[in-house]
This record gives sequence, structure tokens and C-alpha cells, in this order.
Amino acid sequence: MAVIVLAGAAVLVMSWPQALGMQRVPGIAQLIAFRAPLGIGIALLALLAGAIGLMRRGRRPVLAAALALVLAAGSLVNGAVLAARGSANGALPDGDLVVMAWNAQGGATSPAEIARVAADARADVVSLPETDEKAAAEVARLLAEQGIGMRPHTVRAEGEYDWIPTSVLIADRLGDYDVDASAGTTPGLPSGVWRPVDGDGPVIVAAHPLPPLPDSMDGWDEGLRWVAEACRSSNVIVAGDLNATVDHLAGLGIHGHLVGGCDDAAQEAGAAAVGTWPSGVPSWISSPIDHVLHGSAWIAKAVRVPGADPGGSDHRPIVAVLDNR
Repeated sequence: MAVIVLAGAAVLVMSWPQALGMQRVPGIAQLIAFRAPLGIGIALLALLAGAIGLMRRGRRPVLAAALALVLAAGSLVNGAVLAARGSANGALPDGDLVVMAWNAQGGATSPAEIARVAADARADVVSLPETDEKAAAEVARLLAEQGIGMRPHTVRAEGEYDWIPTSVLIADRLGDYDVDASAGTTPGLPSGVWRPVDGDGPVIVAAHPLPPLPDSMDGWDEGLRWVAEACRSSNVIVAGDLNATVDHLAGLGIHGHLVGGCDDAAQEAGAAAVGTWPSGVPSWISSPIDHVLHGSAWIAKAVRVPGADPGGSDHRPIVAVLDNR
């Protein structure tokens, strides 16, 4: 019986760790990043427990059957969570603001490919973690050749990760933007906050917290809290590689929002189960760690994760169409 109780507790933690506040605990955080493979793995364990029960005699078949039922329930819960988050990934409608985020993996994706996807999406804001000043300027130049005016901006970290920049391109139609140096950055990898010079327009945040590796869990958690703090404004857009799914972001919101005062565009548009990393496996298996978040002044109309060749990066791009409320 103790085995059943332990299995039930493990299934709860693997299915909904938010219930126990364990979504950012080492080990659990890494497992729940991949809900589809996790659910499949639990289902296979359920089948194994059932098969063992059929081959045994005495009380063991009953215990094995009970264990199989508990594990099957865990697999179903993970599947239900993914179904509720949605896999909508259709054509993008027109909207007031189009935001794209793409971790270009330090130049693995060419400026030409970034410009092509941005132009196809009619993006107004393009957040580019792991893209340097030169590449960002080239993307802006290529877009200008198509009559799309965008201005590139880049921030860099200090210390160990000073070679990994984060860039953002902002459409000319949104006006002039300056980086807010007082906003600081995420630990390790660089993030930046850009504010409109004339005060009219959304605050734009290009974010790239550290990944949840064993030696960077504290920095990862601190980076997500920085994102939550950046989301205090109602008129804010956050885009980038957050190295976190909506599960990890749970508990960081205020007033019913997901992160600070922001909500996740993909979750709102029914596309939060479409994975962006790694790009080498189908999107239903990969982890949805790249995001567009928005303050309460905005609402998501649609989100698309292009499924074509990601152009060399280990991330897929994500594009969100937003409207003013």
C-alpha cells in the first residue's frame, strides 16, 4: 500500500507541481518542461505495472492493478493539461501589434532567414536572444530593402556570458525607443527594457533568463522574478526565450495574471502546448519555453510557431498577434 501512496504522490508532483509549489524545484522543473514525453513515460509505466500484475498471483495483481490505475491517471492528467493549453497553429490574422521572438542560437540562424520570417509575419517587434549587433543591423537592413523600417537595439551581459547578446528590432511606426538602464537585467544572460522616448507606446522587454541547469537554478529563478517585475506595467510586451514553460511561471503573477501583471499570449490563444525547443523534434514533443507575454492593455488574437526549417537554430520562432483592449 505504501507503494501506491508514494506513486500517487509522485504522479501529483509530475502532473500538477503547482499544487505543492514545486514547479521550480530541481529535477521536477526539468521533467515538467516536457509534458508530452512525461505523459507517455508514465503511460508506459502503467502498462508495465498492469502486465506484471497479470503475471503474478496472490495480492500482487491487486496492488499492480492499483499502481497501474494511479499511473494511468497521471498520464491522462498530463494529456488533459496539454489539450487544455491547446495546439492551435494556423494562419495569423491582422492585429494592432505583431510580436516575434526567436533565439537565433548565436548566429546559427542567418539574418536573411530572420528577416524572411519577420517579414512574412509582418512583425512590429522582433526579440532576438543570442543575436549580436552586427546580425541585428543586417536584419534591419534586409527588412528596409522590403520597405519595412525597423531599428535594432542590443544589450550585453557582463562577466561569464558577455559573449551572448540579446537584440530587439522595433518598428519605426512605434516611434523612438531608448533602453532603460535602471531596469537592470536578468542574471547571467542579458535582458533589456526599452521605453518609448515620447512616452506613447508599449514598454518592450527582450528577455533571456538563464536555463534551469543544475548550477544555475538560483539564477534561473531570479531571472523569472525579474521578468515578473518587468511585467508590472499594463502596457508592456515581453518577448524572448524565457527557458520556462507556463508551469514554471506559475506563482509569479499578481491579481490573477500569470507573470507579474502579464499573461501568456500562447496560453490565451490556445497554442500553449506547441513546443519551441528543441527544434529537431516535432513541436508536440518539444518544450514551449519561448514566449510573448503582454500586460492587461493588450489581448492575444492568435499565436503561431512556424513549423518550417528553423534555419539552423535549436529554437523555433514564435509569433503573436495582439490587439489593444
